[in-house]
Amino acid sequence: MRSFSLSVALLVVGPALAWAAPDAPAPPTELVDYVTKKDDSFSWKLTNTNKTDAGTVYEIDLVSQTWQDIKWDHKIQVFVPKGAKPQATMVLWNQGGTPNFLSGVLGLQIAQKVGAPVAFLFGVPKQPLFGGKKEDALIAETFVKYLATKDGSWPLLFPMVKSVVRGMDALQQFAKKEWDFEVKSFVVTGASKRGWTSWLTAATGDKRVKAIAPIVIDTLNMPVQMGNQLKAFGKPSEMIRDYTAAKLVPIPDTPEAKKLWQMIDPWVYRDKITVPKMIINGANDPYWPLDALNSYWDDLKGDKWVLYVPNAGHDLREADAKGQKELLPTRAVNTLSAFSRCMIFDKPMPGLSWVCDEKAGVCRLAVTQNGAKPTATRVWKAEADTRDFRKAVWSEDKAAKLPAEVLAPEKGFRAFYAETEYDLDGLKFTLTTQLRILEAKK
Repeated sequence: MRSFSLSVALLVVGPALAWAAPDAPAPPTELVDYVTKKDDSFSWKLTNTNKTDAGTVYEIDLVSQTWQDIKWDHKIQVFVPKGAKPQATMVLWNQGGTPNFLSGVLGLQIAQKVGAPVAFLFGVPKQPLFGGKKEDALIAETFVKYLATKDGSWPLLFPMVKSVVRGMDALQQFAKKEWDFEVKSFVVTGASKRGWTSWLTAATGDKRVKAIAPIVIDTLNMPVQMGNQLKAFGKPSEMIRDYTAAKLVPIPDTPEAKKLWQMIDPWVYRDKITVPKMIINGANDPYWPLDALNSYWDDLKGDKWVLYVPNAGHDLREADAKGQKELLPTRAVNTLSAFSRCMIFDKPMPGLSWVCDEKAGVCRLAVTQNGAKPTATRVWKAEADTRDFRKAVWSEDKAAKLPAEVLAPEKGFRAFYAETEYDLDGLKFTLTTQLRILEAKK
């Protein structure tokens, strides 16, 4: 695979933490200790093969582990579009719940766009647990249990990561048995807390992780991000209320709490996560401040790309001028598929770098491309009275051309970023720059 160095000089300065300084000690070992711990409950079996005009869908039952005396069972679906052959690298999407119609449509659509088998792993995490708790409430509960017990196996992200690792084990064995073919590596992806899981799976150092595509988990460098939320929203986002209610936010000023956040923050493992990474965010995601990426982008090692989806929240489905959302997140799916295709077939991703030079209330955004030339370029802008852009409407500046000069607003705040569009053998996809927020002169 060709490699492109993405030099970034977007002028953003974030605060530093004493425990997170460049000379900080090596990351905690609890994650790797848990994931690599022997567990004889691992098993899998092929339960169904469904052949259709669009392709074949295999269904697998998986038991990934026993955690806190609870067996974690999962469903895996492997989507093989018609005419596609197994490849040495496979996309592994991890998500919660069980297979349903929409996940089937999404899985087959990605597989068709990629042109290779794609696997969906369900039931990450095992839930509900502990009195009916699910999702963030369940994660928060396990964090509280860690603080009470100091037992490093408690944080729920660890068994979630082990689910993905055991999913890779099962898929390799399945491919060998069903196709007589060796799958050697994976593009690991997932959204929200499953994006969090994707980051941490790469942090284990498992050599089978060829690339990651974390989706809508714009919260690396977590202690700094908590400050970002207060700056943008005036208080923590209501979307993380499960953590606030559990008194995990603000982060308690105790050694145990600091250790917990080091254990589960992908930023702490940044020197280990050197694989190519495709970060996909919604420009109206209510979970995160708009410019959250700027607190960790420069710290990431290796090749990296970003996509912002305008007028889209946590589900990445874009809303039109009337507020009507699309059925599936087209922009995100196309970019994820293009990235995955490049990783699977060893094609070069377009190289993209940018500089935002601000002087006297004017930001000059210059973008440099390497490799494939874009078929189109755009500049997206949004306005807000404060740094809270969650309900802002994004619009394309039809008159703007790169390099673009963007003026600070007369009042309030203006956010903007550039987007480049490409054509990969008929698959149209987009990449973006980081975004910048300009404040009116006082």
